[in-house]
Amino acid sequence: MELETLKSLYKEHKEAQLFGRYIHSESIAPLLEKLAEKCEVLVVGKSVLQENIHTITIGSGSKKILMWSQMHGNESTTTKAIFDLINLLLSGEEVSEAILKTCTIQIIPILSPDGAKAYTRVNANQVDLNRDAQDLTQPESIILKTCFESFKPHFCYNLHGQRTIFSAGNTDNVATVSFLAPAQDEICTITPNRKRAMEVIAVMNANLQQQIPNQVGVYDDAFNINCVGDTFQTQNIPTILFEAGHYKDDYARENVRAYIFQSLLVSLNYITNNVVSGDAYLPYLDIPENQKCFYDLIIRNARVVQGGDLLDIAIQYQERLITDTIEFIPKIEKFTGRNQFFAHREIEANGSVVETVEKEAIIIGYENDLVKLKNEEISLKITKS
Repeated sequence: MELETLKSLYKEHKEAQLFGRYIHSESIAPLLEKLAEKCEVLVVGKSVLQENIHTITIGSGSKKILMWSQMHGNESTTTKAIFDLINLLLSGEEVSEAILKTCTIQIIPILSPDGAKAYTRVNANQVDLNRDAQDLTQPESIILKTCFESFKPHFCYNLHGQRTIFSAGNTDNVATVSFLAPAQDEICTITPNRKRAMEVIAVMNANLQQQIPNQVGVYDDAFNINCVGDTFQTQNIPTILFEAGHYKDDYARENVRAYIFQSLLVSLNYITNNVVSGDAYLPYLDIPENQKCFYDLIIRNARVVQGGDLLDIAIQYQERLITDTIEFIPKIEKFTGRNQFFAHREIEANGSVVETVEKEAIIIGYENDLVKLKNEEISLKITKS
């Protein structure tokens, strides 16, 4: 698809009721109510705390795609993009009609509603659902498996969000979007099934490289049968991990939301118009593997005591739910040698001592919006969102 067309479709169909990082069942309830008039919306089970878990099914084609988002409750960017996509698919656009004629798409918009409400990675029983694919100890895990077995998809989209620490390769290029075609055995064989997932990822990457060159990564494909993607891959269903990452100053993840929307649409359009054989998988292998090279903020060339060694002070924002708002709390994570890591924002200390606002020595774990540098208060808060 043409890039300008993708941008225009996103702008026209972006769901205005969803914004920011805190997305939960109450956020999407009015949207589900409206969608029930146009497509199949079902309650397919309940969470630990008895919150409804829904599926949205749209299209009538023979190619089946199963998507699920917010398996980790604090990873909401893909949920926003899903509703943007649904708006487009119901719009009557030519590309939408073709997809819906060829494909049937089933979506679980929030798999972990308890985690989404609490803004946590784990569910209400403190279990990571993405490590419960074999034991199936949690109701949410059982619901996903039941949907998988009853829907019988030809492709699975496992939709997640990733932290700001990741780079695309060992570089200063942030991983804005990442993918993975999970392994399906211990030796990570590139099977015909994985090749099909890789082929689709390669198409999405080609689009993204036009806009965020060198800012797409893939995750390590070390096999873990307890992960949902690996489990579904072992059942010979091509499964694609999507990870919504960071873009400059985009802590609300609205720019990244657009890239996820585009990726979803590009992939569905490709599946609609092609037999995905896996033959075109090789470009996937050129995508760099994610590394942990970034901090949110680094104070460069600083001292923590008068006359001490020069070092870099690495700061990471802690995402915390405070009165229904996600706050980004600066926390000193590490004192490092100079220029060992990259940062989304930098402050130059020029050899001066950095202290707490009380003019005490800073320590690892210190949390505050401010520090003192040359007796001036310096804000550590994000400058844009």
